[in-house]
Amino acid sequence: MTSPLPSAADPSVLDLAPVLPVVVLADAADAVPLARALVAGGLPAIEVTLRTPAALEAIRAIAGEVPDAVVGAGTVVTPQQVDAVTAAGARFLVSPGWTEALLTAMRASGVPFLPGVSTASEVVALLERGVREMKFFPAQAAGGTAYLRSLAGPLPQARFCPTGGIGPATAPEYLSLPNVGCVGGSWMVPADAVADRDWGRIEELARAAAGLRDAGGTCR
Repeated sequence: MTSPLPSAADPSVLDLAPVLPVVVLADAADAVPLARALVAGGLPAIEVTLRTPAALEAIRAIAGEVPDAVVGAGTVVTPQQVDAVTAAGARFLVSPGWTEALLTAMRASGVPFLPGVSTASEVVALLERGVREMKFFPAQAAGGTAYLRSLAGPLPQARFCPTGGIGPATAPEYLSLPNVGCVGGSWMVPADAVADRDWGRIEELARAAAGLRDAGGTCR
C-alpha cells in the first residue's frame, strides 16, 4: 500500500491473509457477527463495499466493535466517499479504477489504498506516481493469471490484489505469482449464508480460504 497502517510495524493489507473478503451487506446489524466469523476463520482484513446504504454503518460497527479486524471500504469511486469512509473508521480503501481526483483524495486520506487497474499503461501511470500496490480488476475478464504473469517481467515493482471472478479453485494459481500479494473474493461470504446468519458456515469457509496460503500461494 502507499501509506502505512496505523503502526509502521504493521504489514501491508496485501500481507495479512491470502484472501481479502469482499463483503456486501444489506443490513448493518450483520456486520459485527460477520466480521467476527471472518476473523475467527483467519481473514482479518475485510473489504466492505459501498454498494448498499448499510455500508457506512457496517464499517463503523466493525471498526468500533471488532478490534482484531482490519476493516476497509471497497467500491470507492469519489473523493466524497473517501472522506465518508475514513470518518467511519475504514483503515484502507479499494477502488475499481482511478482518476487523478480520486487518487489525490485517497493519498490525502492518510490510510492505505489499492487503486484499480486492468492495463499495463494504468500500472505504469501509478508507478510514476509512487503507487506500488494495486487492485487488478476485473481479474478474470482482464486476462487473469496469464496477464499478471506477463506484467511481472517488465514491472516487477508492482504488486496486486486480483479481484473479480476468482474462487477457491483458481485462487491458488493467482497466489503462486510473484507479483500477487493476496486475492479478493466473496465465495466465503455467500449471500444465502449471510441471509441465514449462518456465521459458523462463514467461519468454516474463511478458514478454508485462509488455508490457501498452504495450497501454493506466496502471500508474502
